[in-house]
Amino acid sequence: MCMDLAGLRAAYLAGRQTPRQTVEEVLARIARHADNPIWIARVDDTALFARAAELATQDPARLPLYGIPFAIKDNIDLDGLPTTAGCPAFAYQPAANAAAVQKLIDAGAIAIGKTNLDQFATGLVGTRSPYGIVRNSFDARYVSGGSSSGSAVAVALGQVAFALGTDTAGSGRVPAAFNNLVGYKPTLGAISTRGLVPACRTLDAISIFALTAGDAAQVAEVMRGNDAGDPWSRAAQLAPRRGWSQQATPRIGVPRATQREFFGNTGYAHLFAASIERCAALGANIVEVDIAPLLEVARLLYEGPWVAERYLIAQGLLQTNPDTLHPVTRQIIATGSKATAADAFAARYRVQELASVARSLWSHADALLLPTAGTHFTIEQEQAEPLLHNSQLGYYTNFVNLLDMAAVAIPAGFTEAGLPFGVTLMAEAWQDEDLLAFGARMHATAASTAGATGLPLPEPSASLPAPAGTIDIAVCGAHLSGLPLNHQLIERGAWLVAATHSTPEYKLYALPGGPPQRPGMVRVASGGTAIEIEIWRMPEEHTASFLRGVRAPLGLGRVRVADGSETCGFICEGIGIEGARDISDFGGWRAWLAQQSNSAR
Repeated sequence: MCMDLAGLRAAYLAGRQTPRQTVEEVLARIARHADNPIWIARVDDTALFARAAELATQDPARLPLYGIPFAIKDNIDLDGLPTTAGCPAFAYQPAANAAAVQKLIDAGAIAIGKTNLDQFATGLVGTRSPYGIVRNSFDARYVSGGSSSGSAVAVALGQVAFALGTDTAGSGRVPAAFNNLVGYKPTLGAISTRGLVPACRTLDAISIFALTAGDAAQVAEVMRGNDAGDPWSRAAQLAPRRGWSQQATPRIGVPRATQREFFGNTGYAHLFAASIERCAALGANIVEVDIAPLLEVARLLYEGPWVAERYLIAQGLLQTNPDTLHPVTRQIIATGSKATAADAFAARYRVQELASVARSLWSHADALLLPTAGTHFTIEQEQAEPLLHNSQLGYYTNFVNLLDMAAVAIPAGFTEAGLPFGVTLMAEAWQDEDLLAFGARMHATAASTAGATGLPLPEPSASLPAPAGTIDIAVCGAHLSGLPLNHQLIERGAWLVAATHSTPEYKLYALPGGPPQRPGMVRVASGGTAIEIEIWRMPEEHTASFLRGVRAPLGLGRVRVADGSETCGFICEGIGIEGARDISDFGGWRAWLAQQSNSAR
C-alpha cells in the first residue's frame, strides 16, 4: 500500500480501509526498521488506536486529512510527548500542540510521533544527534540529510504519508533530495511557527516532506493562515507573476556553467544536465543567470552573525552544562556568542544590498532550477570533516530564507550506484503555488517510484488545491484561453492552473444564439464522454461580478475532473439544450470550432 493522500482517501471513502488498519500498517512498518533511529518518541499504541476509533465515528468526506498518518520533527510541539530538539537536557513537556500540528489534527490526521534530527536543527547531515545517526533510506552507508533526518526517512520508507520538518538553511530540502522525496519550504510566515523551537527565529519555516507535490500542497493548505499568536506570521499575498507554471514557455533560470559546483561528483553533474533538458522538454525557456549574489548570501548564514540566533536558544546549556550538546553542534553554536551588534547590522546591510541585486534575476526568470545538493557523502566521509562537508551541502540552499524565497525540492533521478538526486525550484515569496505545480510536472518526468518504497509513484493531480481567498472555476467554452470571453477571467485577476478534461460522464452541446457562440456541458447518467476543460483560479472578491455576467442557460455548479476531484465550473440547464447540437464526439469546444472553421473555407 502506498501512503499517498489520494490513495488513502479513496480507500477510506470506498470503505476498503479503516483508520485502525492504517495505524496497524504504520506500526508494522516502523517495526521493520526498528534498528534505524528514525523516531525519538512515539504516541502510545493505545492512544493511536483510540484516535483511530474516534475517527471511525466521523465522516471521512468531511475531513480533508481523514486518517492520514504523519510524523513531526522533534523541535515542533506535540501535546503528550516531550520536545527535545535533539538534546535530552533541553527537553520540556509542551502545554499544547504547535499551531500547525493542531490544524492537521483538526483536519483528521493521525500524529504518530516525534522524529530524530540534527541537534537544535543545526546541520544538513542527520548525524548530529545523541539519539543516533539516521541512516539513508537507500543505502545505510550514506547520510540521510538533515536536520530533518527522521522526518524524511519516515516518509521515504512509507511509515507515514507525510512529515513535518523545519527549514532554515535547507533542512527541509536536502533530506528530500537524498531520499527521493518532495521537500516543500514555504514562504516565510505562510505557516505559523508557534510551538517551534527556533533555530534562527527570523528565518525558520515549518516544511513538509511528501511523496508528491500534490500531497505537500494539500497538507500546506490545511496549515496555512495568518496566526495572531505568531509575530512572524504573515497574511498571504497574491504573487505578481502568478500562473507562470501554466504558461507555454515559463522562464526557468539555471546557474552559469562556471557556478555549478558538484564537488567532484560527476554523476550529479550529469543528472543536473538531464534535469535541465527535461525542463526544456516541458516547454520551459532555459536562461543562464548569475547566482553570485545568492552564493555570497549563502556564506553569510554561517559565517555571519546569524549563528547568534542559534546561540540564544542554547546559551543556558552552553554556560552551565556544555557537555550535554553534541560536540559539532556545540562548536558551531558557541561561535554565536562572539557576534556584536555592529556585526549584525553590517551583515544585514550587506544582505539587503545583495537582495537588491538578486531581484534583477526575476526580470529574466520566473523561477530558478538548482541542484538541491552538489554531492552526497557517506557517513564516514562526513564525520571525517563535518564542518566542511556540511558547508558544501548548503551551497545551493543557505541563501533561500535570507532572501525571502519559496522553494520546492523535487526528485530528479538516480546515480549509477542507485542513490537519489534532486533539484530545487525556487522563486520570490508567495510563488509557492506555481513552484508546486511546475514541480509536480517535473517530478512526473523524472521518477517512477515513491520514496524508497519501490511502489509506483501516484498519478499527479490535474491541479493543486486553491489557496485560501481564491476559487477554482472550470471553463469549457468561450472562456477558454484565447477565446472571446477569456478576458472576463483575466480582468478579474484569474490565472490558468490546469488544462485537462472532465470525467467521461458529460455531453457537450453547441447552444443556439450568439455571438459569441457558447457550448453547454451537461452531466449524463450514461453515454457521456470526457470534455476538454481549463481550470482558472480567481480571487474570491471578484467571483460575484463574474457570476453576474453568466447568461442563461449556463450557470456555475460542480464539475468532475479527470483526476477524480470536483471543482466549481460551468454547467448547463437541461432546458437549454433544446434545439442545441450534440457535439460531444469532438471532445471539446476548440475541436468543434476548428471543424466549423474548416467547413467555412
